[in-house]
Amino acid sequence: MAKKKRKVPSLNASSMADVSFLLLTFFLLVSSMDTDSGLARRLPPPPQNEDQLETVKVQERNLLVVLVNSSNETMVKSQVSTEWYQTDAELHGRGNKPSLKDKVKEFVLNTNNNPLLPELMEEDFGAPIGTVPVTADHVVSLQNDATTSYKTYIAVQNELVRAYNELRQEGARKYFGSDYDNLTTDQQEQVNKLYPQRISEAEPKNFGGGN
Repeated sequence: MAKKKRKVPSLNASSMADVSFLLLTFFLLVSSMDTDSGLARRLPPPPQNEDQLETVKVQERNLLVVLVNSSNETMVKSQVSTEWYQTDAELHGRGNKPSLKDKVKEFVLNTNNNPLLPELMEEDFGAPIGTVPVTADHVVSLQNDATTSYKTYIAVQNELVRAYNELRQEGARKYFGSDYDNLTTDQQEQVNKLYPQRISEAEPKNFGGGN
């Protein structure tokens, strides 16, 4: 005699959607989620006294601004002077202007302790360099126009890097009596700390041309 198959009663799932919605609502209310809210920073108030004004002056003297506009002209501005380079040849010092490389080296070294150039502070770099005055807080700020030619942009970049390479080469010969490339890793690190490459590159903007 064949057995009769029992029918499995169907479940009533009509309320499952309501239950799921209630659970979702509960978790949304009690859970905390990470959100991108940007940098929580406030702009400093304008200087109110002489001490604050002096701090602003020190910050300005430590900055060398290099701007490349849409006409492929380069402006180099410090608290001492403003120089315009209209061609790549002028950037390299061909003509009646100092090269961009030499302007950067003058800014970084401040050998005459010019109060309008980066502040000199004594630091100990270990033997054989010892304690020497350096412009520890100097910054070279580079910014180009969105339409600056790639050729001019690379020419400016190369001059900035070449300035630091020459400073390190001169430091290696002065303190170690050898070329930078022939120094040990530790010796190169000492020279790098003596002349740190401080180039800050900003996002391109539309400056336009002309001076």
